[in-house]
Amino acid sequence: MNLYLDLFATFAKVGVCTFGGGYAMLPILQRELVEKRNWATEEELSDYFAIGQCTPGIIAVNTATFVGHKLRGAAGGVAATLGLVFPCLVIIMLIAAFLQNFADLPVVVHAFNGVRACVCALILSSVLKLRKSTVVDKPTVAIFVVVLLLAVAGNFASFPANALGSVLNFICSPIVLVVAAGVTGLCVRAAKGGGKA
Repeated sequence: MNLYLDLFATFAKVGVCTFGGGYAMLPILQRELVEKRNWATEEELSDYFAIGQCTPGIIAVNTATFVGHKLRGAAGGVAATLGLVFPCLVIIMLIAAFLQNFADLPVVVHAFNGVRACVCALILSSVLKLRKSTVVDKPTVAIFVVVLLLAVAGNFASFPANALGSVLNFICSPIVLVVAAGVTGLCVRAAKGGGKA
């Protein structure tokens, strides 16, 4: 029973940092799960993030479910997920109840500007930590660069409203990029004779 409580408490601590969404939680998840508790390796966590990105739901919630399930099956997955979601629900209800009364105050506006800057730094920190265990050779560098360019194009480019534009929008979809990168990695590994891709 202690591990279930530990899962709930650990992910609740992560869930308190809900500002900025799931991506802002990634460096905290990395520190808690890999460095402090050894519940996952860097490689496993990278896999959880990748799978969590292309499955429905928030990436941090999906990661909590995967880790809880790894440690204690379905019940562990439920405990970890509830732990992550519970503080978020409380914070969101408090903000929804009181923010309208204070949203226009300069101190609140400046506080949220500071939170946005912090979220950008947390996401960058997460990317840099993940890079060490995922972008390890020339093929993975090539996959990273191609996916980055397509993701940036998908977010910032304005494709024409025709068949070609629809195809480009589909190709730049996060789900398509994750699946295509995974298939490419498998092909590279197979070409190397089963070695690490």
